[in-house]
Amino acid sequence: MSSAARWVLVAIAVLAVAGVTVSSVSLYHHYGVSKTSYCDLGENFNCDIVNRSIYSTVLGIPVALIGILGYAALLALATRYRAKAETPAMLLTGSLAGLGFALYLTYIEAFVLATWCIMCLSSLTLIVLISALSLFLVASTRQQRD
Repeated sequence: MSSAARWVLVAIAVLAVAGVTVSSVSLYHHYGVSKTSYCDLGENFNCDIVNRSIYSTVLGIPVALIGILGYAALLALATRYRAKAETPAMLLTGSLAGLGFALYLTYIEAFVLATWCIMCLSSLTLIVLISALSLFLVASTRQQRD
């Protein structure tokens, strides 16, 4: 594995830890543990509206918990690489699945709820970066094999 690939994996791992953190904060507030609104910045930016809407769960599972599990899986893949040929493709597949889900949720924020969640946008940014880095990793490992 090249040193560039190692750095990409480290970056993915760091971003995945940030994703677990952001999702954990969202899950904490989803259950209303905190009585204070953590990102109520007006009618256009209100995490509480998004985080407590009917769209904040899928089959009764909080979206934030799905985020924690997804980022944890990406973290596990990035840190357990061990030069396995399928790992970059698995990272790319997982991150693109997460990106698709995040884009769906962003659509809900924009066109259904008409309010934005800063934590959700932060998570979207993280999964976009992880997807881009995963794509780079797949491309660079294919070049090394050719």
